[in-house]
Amino acid sequence: MKKNLNVWIGAIAVSNVAIHLAFYNTLGFHRDELLYFSLGANPSAGYASVPPFTGIMAWLMIKLAGSNLFSARLLPAIFSGLLVLLASCIVKELKGGNYARILAVIGIVILPINLRGFYLFQPVFFDVFFWTLNFLILLKWINSGENKWLLLLGMVTGVGLMNKYLILLQIISFCIVIPFTPQRSVFRNRLLYIAAGIALLIFLPNIIWQIIHGFPVITHMQALNDSQLVNVSRINFLTDQILIGFMSLVLILPGLFASLFSRWLKPAKPLAIASLLVMVILLLLRGKSYYTAGILPFLVCAGAVFWERTVRQAILRIVLPAVMILITIPAFPMGIPVWRAEKLAEYFARMKQYFGFDAVLRDEDGRYHVLPQDYSDMLGWDELTEVTAKAYSRVDDRDASFVYCENYGEAGAITILGKKYGLPPPVSFSESFFYRAPRDFKKEITSVIYINDEMGKDVDSLFSDIQVIGSISNPLAREYGTKVYLCRKPVRSFNVFWKNRVKEVQSPF
Repeated sequence: MKKNLNVWIGAIAVSNVAIHLAFYNTLGFHRDELLYFSLGANPSAGYASVPPFTGIMAWLMIKLAGSNLFSARLLPAIFSGLLVLLASCIVKELKGGNYARILAVIGIVILPINLRGFYLFQPVFFDVFFWTLNFLILLKWINSGENKWLLLLGMVTGVGLMNKYLILLQIISFCIVIPFTPQRSVFRNRLLYIAAGIALLIFLPNIIWQIIHGFPVITHMQALNDSQLVNVSRINFLTDQILIGFMSLVLILPGLFASLFSRWLKPAKPLAIASLLVMVILLLLRGKSYYTAGILPFLVCAGAVFWERTVRQAILRIVLPAVMILITIPAFPMGIPVWRAEKLAEYFARMKQYFGFDAVLRDEDGRYHVLPQDYSDMLGWDELTEVTAKAYSRVDDRDASFVYCENYGEAGAITILGKKYGLPPPVSFSESFFYRAPRDFKKEITSVIYINDEMGKDVDSLFSDIQVIGSISNPLAREYGTKVYLCRKPVRSFNVFWKNRVKEVQSPF
C-alpha cells in the first residue's frame, strides 16, 4: 500500500509540473522574467533589487535551454512538483497517514500560490520552496532532537537568503518563539552558531557586493515602500489571504488551529506560532499580501492531518477533496493564464459582473484594471522588440548609436527578445541595468533609439529629427502606448549631454 501511495504522490507531482507547462506560452514573457533572464546574461554576486540566486539560476537555464519562454517556465514547473513531494514529507513528519498525504498534496496543487507563483520565473517560487524545506527540517529537529538538522537549516537558510531576503523573517520569527518551548536549550548548543555561520558564509558574497555598491538594498526597500507598500491596505492584506488560500483554506485554517491546540500536532505548535508571528509582522509593516506564501504549504499539511484525524467516514473523505477541486476549476484562470489575453479579459469581466469579484484585478498601485497585473505584464514585449528592430534598421551609423530604455521591462525585452533581431544591449538606468550603463561613449553619438511612454523634454530638445517608429498597440498590456522613437541629428554634442546626465543619476531606482 505504501509503495502504491508513493506512486500516486509521484503522479500528482508530475501532474503539477504538467499543468504549469501545458499553458506556458498562452501569454508572453513577464516583465520580471525578462529582468531576471537579463541578470542571468550578466552573472554577479548581487543585483540592484535582488540577491544573486535568481540570476544564477537564469544563467543556468540560458546555458541549458536558451533564452526562450519554455526555458523560463521550465524550472518553476519542476519546483512545483518538488513542492508536492516536500508536502508529503511534512505530513509524514506530522505522523499523518495515507489519506492525509493525498489530501495535502491535492491542497498544494490547487493552492493559488502554487498555480501563479510556480508559473513565472521569479524569486517567489524559490522562496516558497526554501521556506517549506525549512519547515520540514525544523519538524525533523523537533521530533528527533538531533542537532545535525540545525546544520542543514543553516545551509538552506543561506541559500534562501541568496534568493530573497524575506526568508530571514521566518528564522527571526522562529527564534522569537523557541525560548518559550522545550527546545529553548538550543541557544546553548554550539551547532546552532555553527549553522548560523554556515548561513552567513553562503550569504557573504552578497554582503560584500552590497558593501562595495553602497547597500542598494536599502535604496530598493525605500523605493518599494514609497511606490508600492504605501498603497497596501491592512484590511486588503487580510482579505487577500482568502484569495491566496482560496479552497486550500479548508486545510490551512484547521491546520493552524490544530497545530496551536491539539496534542497530536504538538510538534507543529512552535511552527504555527512562528507562522502567526510572520503574518502579524507583515501586517504591521504593510508587506505585500503574497509575502505570507511561505507559511501556507506547512499549514496545508497540518490541515490534512487534522481532517484525517477528524473525518472517518469514507464518503466524506472523498467528498472533501472533490469539492475543493471542483470549486477551484472555475477559478483556475486566476492562477494560470489558460487562454489568450482577450478571452481572459472576458472571463474576468464576467467574474466581476456576475459575482462582483474583482480583487485579483487590483494592481500594486491600488487601482483596478481589466486583467491581473501579472497578466498585463506579459503582453506587448514582442511587439515592442519588433518595432525597435525596425527603428534599428534605419540607423545610419550603428557604432554611433544605442538603444535607451526607460524601465527594466523594456530593457529586459531588448536584451532577451532582441537577440533574434541582432539588437545591441540596451542602455537603461533602471534596476541593475544602471550598473552596466556606459558613463561615456568612445564615439560621438548621432542616433538614439529612445523607448518610453512619452518623449522626455531633455531628449526632445537635443535632436532635430525625431520620429515615432511605433508603439505597443495592445490595450490590455500594462505598457500599452509605450513608444519607440528614432532620434537623429543632435543639435549639440550628445556625449557632453550624456556625461552630465550620468552625474545626475545617483540610484538605479
